[in-house]
Amino acid sequence: MGTNTPTNEKPPTAAAKSYTPLFETNRRSTKSQLLNKLFAATVLLGICSIWFYRFTHPAPTTHRWVWVGALFAEIWFGLYWVLTQAGRWDPVFRSTHKDRLAAAHPDRSLPRVDVFVCTADHTIEPPILVVNTVLSLVAYDYPPDKLAVYLSDDGASEFTLYAMLEAARFAGSWVGFCRRFDVEPRSPEAYFAAAAGEKSEGGGGGGGWEEELVAVKKQYEEMKDRIESATQMGRIPEDALLQHKEAFSHWDGNNKYSWRRDHPTILHVNPPPADGVNGSSLHLPTLVYLAREKRPQHHHNFKAGAMNALIRVSSKISNAPILLNLDCDMYSNDPSTLRDALCFFMDDRKNHDVAFLQLPQMFDNVTKNDIYGSSLLVISRVEFPGLDSFGGPMYIGSGCFHRRDVLCGRDFDPNGSKLDWTNYGRDHEHTVEQLEREAKPLADIASDHNTLWGTEMGLKYGCPVEDVITGLSIQCKGWKSMYFDPKREAFLGKAPTTWPQTLVQHKRWSEGDFQIVLSRFSPAWYASGRISIGLQMMYLCYCLWAPNCLAVLYYSIIPSLCLLKGIPKLTCSSINHNLLLQISSPWVLPFAYAVAAKYLYSLAEFLCSGGTILGWWNEQRTWLYKRTCSYLFAFVDTILKTMGFGESGFVITAKVADEDVARRYDKEIMEFGVSSPMFNILATIAMLNLFSLSGVVVRCLVAKDGVGVRVVFDDMGLQLLLCGALVLINWPLYHAVFFRKDKGRMPGSVTATALVSALVVCTSFVFLY
Repeated sequence: MGTNTPTNEKPPTAAAKSYTPLFETNRRSTKSQLLNKLFAATVLLGICSIWFYRFTHPAPTTHRWVWVGALFAEIWFGLYWVLTQAGRWDPVFRSTHKDRLAAAHPDRSLPRVDVFVCTADHTIEPPILVVNTVLSLVAYDYPPDKLAVYLSDDGASEFTLYAMLEAARFAGSWVGFCRRFDVEPRSPEAYFAAAAGEKSEGGGGGGGWEEELVAVKKQYEEMKDRIESATQMGRIPEDALLQHKEAFSHWDGNNKYSWRRDHPTILHVNPPPADGVNGSSLHLPTLVYLAREKRPQHHHNFKAGAMNALIRVSSKISNAPILLNLDCDMYSNDPSTLRDALCFFMDDRKNHDVAFLQLPQMFDNVTKNDIYGSSLLVISRVEFPGLDSFGGPMYIGSGCFHRRDVLCGRDFDPNGSKLDWTNYGRDHEHTVEQLEREAKPLADIASDHNTLWGTEMGLKYGCPVEDVITGLSIQCKGWKSMYFDPKREAFLGKAPTTWPQTLVQHKRWSEGDFQIVLSRFSPAWYASGRISIGLQMMYLCYCLWAPNCLAVLYYSIIPSLCLLKGIPKLTCSSINHNLLLQISSPWVLPFAYAVAAKYLYSLAEFLCSGGTILGWWNEQRTWLYKRTCSYLFAFVDTILKTMGFGESGFVITAKVADEDVARRYDKEIMEFGVSSPMFNILATIAMLNLFSLSGVVVRCLVAKDGVGVRVVFDDMGLQLLLCGALVLINWPLYHAVFFRKDKGRMPGSVTATALVSALVVCTSFVFLY
């Protein structure tokens, strides 16, 4: 998509000659930018031509609703395409200079960093998954006395606490091994899997690496077995209960069914030994477990409430100026990530207005052709760099570095918003008991309820995507954000491995985003004049995901039904009008160009972002499925909640799958497997398109001469192409309905419902309309 050239900057003044930047900003070449803008202009011309055709060729009264639907769908598609161009207008790409950071700021002068890891349900997010994330963070290439890792357990699970205690015990062996042999990645599970496939880095097989690898892997497997055995048996080992009697005392005699919603604050601080691990020179960061207080009569505000509790508690224990938050499945893939991030926050000239730094969300389990479109490649590699040029990307909840003072409500001051990094923080001058006693009340409901937390301080409450609305409110205060996509992925997580997981995840995202656009924080009015127009457009692009369902549903259903009915023309006096035009009409050219240009450009973007052609095709299927069911449910639920019918909820996407599901996923066989209202809609639309296409084929086969066939292809050719494309993209669904016998097939109840529903709709349209 064009080569990168350094941003043009004015020659430095004499006073600034000593300044050495810690990061660089690059843009596309001027020629590449010009070509992209000219191309976008031609597509816009095609879109305007389509609108002109629709307005100047109205339909007769008998078919007016078909024309009105097509008109509004095409207006929506065109306007939405315009919004998406803001993310492609002038992307910027960042690179860091960690060597310059080391020269200017030795380890003793680096700021403290607090890392927040959030988990909410040990049955969906297994403790061993959480442990691997925590261990990858503990092993960061960073001064351990300046690093603290906080684990927020919103499920208040004794098994998660037990897993963290086991991780703390194993951390000495693991961190020592990582530092001696400079291994990567530093998640034990990921490293051992990579080592088995000879894809890991470091070690090199010398200096006793193989012997230590065997020993440390044995320790890890023993730890993993203890954690998983405790979880499966439903009880903590007696030796752990005796050793950490105070920590586990909270669970004694409690009703575990109501425990998650009704329990006091549980805080356990695990400071490293002052004299090093086993008296050695090896030191470790502080580990902290937190389960904030919950009571049934108080709304706990999901992840936003958990994050705010972490901010308050950490201010008493370590009070680092830099905060990193991660989901529990997002392990660190690069031990130098903290130093990369500090290059942005500690640059002497360009750091004063940076509130947060967002890194991309990448996944280590995405298949070669990304069957569920989970990789977010175009968002990460194309759109977010475009957002960066307009004031920075949105905050997306994981892999984000924050300034503590900004999250705590500090307003932007153009004359002075810098921090004294070295003097910001807190030494452990207190005992563990004192720290826990002072910090514990800060996670109680009294410290959160009826306070400024969730409104003026911390993450915003009342929205399923608390991260996006929080980032928007910060940027509207005058702060900027930055985006950094390093060559080596900083964090790797787990992408959904089934259609139910994928569709539910997108339903939650799109519902939360749509709630923002209808709230007082809407980018349409609240952000107007506070952030750049380009950034405002891209916020609207994401916040309007849900309404996309209306236009896509129209074009997924109505043209196919008209094809089945044999309605090629909408006749008005002496002028003939087609729903999708005759192939011989000159007006077909702007339609063909706009559609072809859009999809060819998206293919080029996807390939340049590291995807495959088949992966792009799978992305189009995901695009269709999201918009016809996930976004539809999100749209309806949001409208109902806006009218007072229901409350916002938070759904956790499962991070594990059974062996059969995992095996099919590795083979890129799509997983349906369960009954779902979303599948009822998907299957019904797919059957409707199949019936429509089959009806036309039968009509052509029984035609006595070639005249009828020519009429079909001339008058309804574009409808036929659209219906055929929908059938082709739905092939895996048909395969799951009619041919598959494994447990991942479409459930029989969904198949029966879809067949009956599609048959009723098609029959009613043909005979009653």
